[in-house]
Amino acid sequence: MAKELKRTPLFEEHRRLDGKLVPFAGYEMPVQYPSGILAEHQAVRERAGVFDVSHMGELEVRGGDALGFVQYITTNDASRLEVGQAQYSAFCGHDGAMLDDCIVYRFEDHYMLVVNASNVDKDRDWISQHTGRFDTQVIDRSEETGLIALQGPRSQAILARLSDADLENIRYYHFIEGTVADVPAVISRTGYTGEDGFELYLPADRTAHVWQQILEAGGRDAILPAGLGARDSLRLEMGYALYGNDIDERRTPLEAGLGWVTKLDKREFIGRDAIVKQKESGIRERLVGFICQERGFPRHGYAVQIDGEVVGEVTSGIVSPMLQQGIGMAYVPAETARPGTRIDIMVRDKAIPAEIVRPPFYKGGTVRK
Repeated sequence: MAKELKRTPLFEEHRRLDGKLVPFAGYEMPVQYPSGILAEHQAVRERAGVFDVSHMGELEVRGGDALGFVQYITTNDASRLEVGQAQYSAFCGHDGAMLDDCIVYRFEDHYMLVVNASNVDKDRDWISQHTGRFDTQVIDRSEETGLIALQGPRSQAILARLSDADLENIRYYHFIEGTVADVPAVISRTGYTGEDGFELYLPADRTAHVWQQILEAGGRDAILPAGLGARDSLRLEMGYALYGNDIDERRTPLEAGLGWVTKLDKREFIGRDAIVKQKESGIRERLVGFICQERGFPRHGYAVQIDGEVVGEVTSGIVSPMLQQGIGMAYVPAETARPGTRIDIMVRDKAIPAEIVRPPFYKGGTVRK
């Protein structure tokens, strides 16, 4: 018997807004609303859009040597985090393979690890195996936490109508604790779209209220609710990897182009020795971005060729709404991964010429760096 799909705290809101619900990561989630994926995508690029990302997992780390524990289970250097700062990172197995990517938040007295929805149970069980030596505790807060992403150049103006928090001074990948629509919230200047915006961590039972208030406050800015379709096209225009497509347990951070969040010079962490060996011996394949030079829709699984020989396959691909060109990501042999390299994407048995480029593909985003 198929496992019953979960529902986020915003499920009834999606039904009220006539969202098209589909299975995703074990949840019923909206892939789009009646406005359509293109309109939702453009709203985020030009004005604002709001996403339900409550399916993501939140794992709280408390007690003992919490920093030492986070350092041991993640690839990035969490010792560099200040209170109120977040950091992109990853979990690896002992063989260096990526178990998940994550965001680490440092609070005054604990850490929060935000993980992908499909990996919550796996991640929690994996990291909990390693708490003993650090005398720490891992608490799964996923079910009691709602998460809303408000994204787009008008996001701050909209949120300011609902919160008296000092939004202007929240730097990129930093956060504060405050209120939104009179609801306690962690207000984080993060996102997955390449636009300025916020992610709001909320009590699950108050998330629908905040969602409604955001849509009402953003009405004058023509805000739109946005689904998984727009979330995917927006992240891909920025070249942001998606776990399960572009990164998975078959790949190491070096192969996935995530050496920048893999600090081999910090003290021991899970997978470090294997990654050091791989770096010394050289990686065989690398994740790259590409832009099609002719009309064509590169889809996941399409073959990548060089000089008529299959060298890889597309991991993610779309026709960019902003660029009106096919864009995507693929693994290719490391020696061919240089920007400017000509490749062919096999679209319905036709070779569509493409060029390897360094993301982001769309360079007009408003995200604050």
